[in-house]
Amino acid sequence: MSSPFVPGTSVRIEGRAGGSLDGLTFAAKDLFDVAGHPTGGGNPDWARQNPVPARHAWAVQALLDAGATLIGKTITDEVSLGILGENAFEGTPLNPAAPGHVPGGSSSGSASAVAQGLCDTALGTDTGGSVRVPASFCGLYGIRPTHGRLNLTGMLPQAPSSDTTGWFARDAQTFARVSEVLLSEAVGEGLPIRLLVATDAFGFAGPAVADALQGMLAGLRKVVPQVEEVVMAPPGLSVWGRAQRVLQPVEAWETFREWVERDNPRFAFSVAKGLVLGAMSSEADRGWAELMRREVCGRLRHLLTPGTILAMPTTPFPAPKAGLPLNALTPLRDQILCLCAQGGLAGHPQVNLPGATVEGRPVGLSILAARGADTLLVRTALALETLA
Repeated sequence: MSSPFVPGTSVRIEGRAGGSLDGLTFAAKDLFDVAGHPTGGGNPDWARQNPVPARHAWAVQALLDAGATLIGKTITDEVSLGILGENAFEGTPLNPAAPGHVPGGSSSGSASAVAQGLCDTALGTDTGGSVRVPASFCGLYGIRPTHGRLNLTGMLPQAPSSDTTGWFARDAQTFARVSEVLLSEAVGEGLPIRLLVATDAFGFAGPAVADALQGMLAGLRKVVPQVEEVVMAPPGLSVWGRAQRVLQPVEAWETFREWVERDNPRFAFSVAKGLVLGAMSSEADRGWAELMRREVCGRLRHLLTPGTILAMPTTPFPAPKAGLPLNALTPLRDQILCLCAQGGLAGHPQVNLPGATVEGRPVGLSILAARGADTLLVRTALALETLA
């Protein structure tokens, strides 16, 4: 297992004195521009074939302006096309909460750096689960904000209709401080009035994960007065997953097509396979997936009314072992996507809450809210940490 930082790089930029995050340190996934340093994107040919940025990404600048100090750029799955955190060129960052197991991806290095205590917070990106999954596997707070809420200038895109910036922290207080800066909104007061428990998601994850998360659900029930059980995805979580599995590779191919056709870059097999599948996707499949996206948006809009949050397992299992053969990885990725697809399809905010383990490895509980209600989730995370 390797360092979480991009090999051969050294970055340190002091934050503005006196800001709200003065004294905190952060790292940035190697999809975020840092002026004067190559943006590598986890691929040896991306940095070589693209110009060095002259300006910081918006999210990097926002944290620096708030007083946080940037201490490094972190490893990512190649051009963010991965969910387990293994990079054939740069290595697999350590998961200190489950040594010998993957950290989750594609924001693998950022999660690893925070989990190891090397920095207080770190920037990641989330398209199909790339903040939520490593947060679950490494036992961290992690957020996928409302899609479209944050300025993504200077962040390497993958699938723009699903892409967003996210971040990690080890404790809820730090998580809230960083969230206020990047969401440009005070965390404020007021807690949810209704909790929905997604029984289909708990059933999909299986008994071990469902049992492990019961204590955290009990904590939520102390915070939220009204609790109901619901089916989140009436067509089936696998159907939602299939829709995201069609749309995301199609957009990724559109994003990287010019580069691929111009420069013929090197890729790991699994990354190349994903791009090929996107290029070969049929018009009929894309049309079906877009219709399913409309259904997902409508369903979550119906469930997540103001003051309501929904609870579900973030991942169907804890971190798998590192170095598994390719034929073992595809079903794992597909299962993970079934519990993450709603993020990319509907764009609702989602926060991973740490606090449970299965066989000694972390597994997270997610809470979702209405679009724009990101700070409601942050307040809930703070309330739960106070109870613990």
